Amino acid sequence: MANNKSAKKRIQIAERNRLINKSYKSTVRTLTKKTLEYCEKYKKDPNEDNENLLKTSLNIAFSLIDKAVKKNVLHKNNGANRKSKINKYVKTTLMTK
Repeated sequence: MANNKSAKKRIQIAERNRLINKSYKSTVRTLTKKTLEYCEKYKKDPNEDNENLLKTSLNIAFSLIDKAVKKNVLHKNNGANRKSKINKYVKTTLMTK
C-alpha cells in the first residue's frame, strides 16, 4: 500500500485511467459487432437503407478507433488491424449484391 501522498494520488489516477480505457475498448468492441451485424442484415436484405446504416456504422467505428489510438488506449497497429478487419468484411459484403 502507498505511504506518501503522491503515491496515493498516482493510484487514484491509474484507476481512473483504467476505467476510461476500459470504456473505450468496450465501445470499440460493441461498434465492431454492430457493424458486422449490419453487414449480415444487408446480406439478407440489400436495400439502400441498410447500406446507409452500414456505412454510417462503419464511419462511427473508424472514428472511435482513431480516437482510442490517439489517446493511447489502443496501439496504432492494433487500431489499424481492427479497421482493416472491419473494412475487409464490409467491402466483401457490399461487392456481393
